[in-house]
Order: sequence, then structure tokens, then C-alpha cells
Amino acid sequence: MKGVATVRAVSLLAVVAIALGLWMSYGFVQDSDAVNQDEMESSFATIENDAAPSDQGMDLEDENKENHDGSNRELSNGLIISGLGTFGSILLGSVLLEFVRVIVLMALLTPLLSRLRGTREDLLTRGRIMGYLEANAGIHFSALRDALGLANGVTAYHLQVLEARQDVYSWRDGKLRRYAPSGISKSELGRIKSPIIGTRLAILEVLADSGTLGVSGSEIRKKTMISRQLLSHHLAELRKSDIIEPASEGKRPNWKLSSKGLQSLETSKKLSIIESSA
Repeated sequence: MKGVATVRAVSLLAVVAIALGLWMSYGFVQDSDAVNQDEMESSFATIENDAAPSDQGMDLEDENKENHDGSNRELSNGLIISGLGTFGSILLGSVLLEFVRVIVLMALLTPLLSRLRGTREDLLTRGRIMGYLEANAGIHFSALRDALGLANGVTAYHLQVLEARQDVYSWRDGKLRRYAPSGISKSELGRIKSPIIGTRLAILEVLADSGTLGVSGSEIRKKTMISRQLLSHHLAELRKSDIIEPASEGKRPNWKLSSKGLQSLETSKKLSIIESSA
């Protein structure tokens, strides 16, 4: 899946940045202790008469060293902050967006799970996932996970394996990630990838109740409670997609569902019911 390699690379860079920053900070502590010990030993061995003429040179050397240490400390702190900020951004994205959460789970948890899971249990779990997808093609990640009672990481791991074997097809739908068996027909996949929702779904439900006689535009407006302009827009788009067709002749015909529209309505209602109950 696109993005998995990117998340792994970014996470590795963040880990390296934090480790390097901590190592540099630890080095500063060790150097500071060593410097303090050397200064104590030299103070006992210094003669007052010899110390006077070298004060200016020592001051310049101390100032340069302080500036160098200060810049190094800023660098180490910057590395740690940037690393933690990267992990924070990944975490925030995975909380807010499902498709980001899926990518993060596949990038970071599935390599670990691939070593821990048993072969027989893997086959049973993948069989359950494939069976559910065949019955509910187009379901999104969270709904699939909840319906089967699986953990986030387990679901992501098995979906990644199935997708790598080309048994499963996935696509992004807004904030979600949806899945379907790869053997699904192109026409069915098209209906699943573009489900009818909102006002258009309401229009199709009104037309479905009318059967082959169809419904006039004014009657549709009364039942859906939308404006004439908005209804004209939706009817034009549905007509363009061959989802509805005229049931009578004339400038203002009655409208009915086409055979394609009936299939689209059934698919859209099925997805809506599955995901609302998951």
C-alpha cells in the first residue's frame, strides 16, 4: 500500500534523531564533569605569579568553548524535539484519519505481528476476513474490524497480506479506507466505489417506491423537501449516470429507476446498514 514505506522511513529518521540528540546530551554531561575535574586539579597546581599574564587568553578560550557547547546543546535539543514532533504528527494523523491509521498500523505493527502469529490461526483469520468481504464488499477498515472482533494491528496485518497476494483490493474514500475482494466485477466495484448517499439516496428511495410508473419532479420535491433548482441538479446527474430514466414522454416526465439504479440503490443501502450497525 502506498505510504507504508514512507511512514517506516520517517519513523526511522525520527528514532535516529532522538537517539542522536540523547547521545549528544549525554556526551555534554560527561565532558562537563571531565572539565570540572581538570579545572579543580589545575587550580591546585597553578602559581599566582604565572596565572596573572595568562588570564586574558584563558578567558577567550573559555568563551569560545561556551559558545561551541551552547550551539551543540541547541542542536541536540532540536534533534530530540524534531523526532518527538514527527511521532506526534503521525499519532495525531492516525487518530483523526482512518486511512492514515491503517497505513501506520501496517507500517509499524505488521512486521512484528508477522513473526508472532501462528500459521493455522493466520489462515483461519484471513478466511474470516475474505468471507466477510465477499458478503460485504466496500466495507471500511473500522467497520470490518468491529464486525469480526479483531484488534487494529491484527486486522491491518492480515489485510496487508491479502492485498499483497492480490486477493483484496482497497481504496481511499475521504477519511476512510475501503476493501473488496479482487475478484469482484468492474461494474459492481464501480457501484461500491461511488455509493449513492445523502439527497440522491433519498431521491432513489422515493423512485423505488413508485415502481415502473415513476414519480413527477414536483412529487419528489414534496417528499424530499428540497428546492426545484437542487432537484434539477440531482436529477441531471443521476440521468447522466444512467441511474434513472424517464417513465413517460413530455418535457416534464415522470422518473423511475433504471436497472442500474436498482442495483446502485441496493448496494448503497446495504453498505449504509452494515456500517451503521458495525
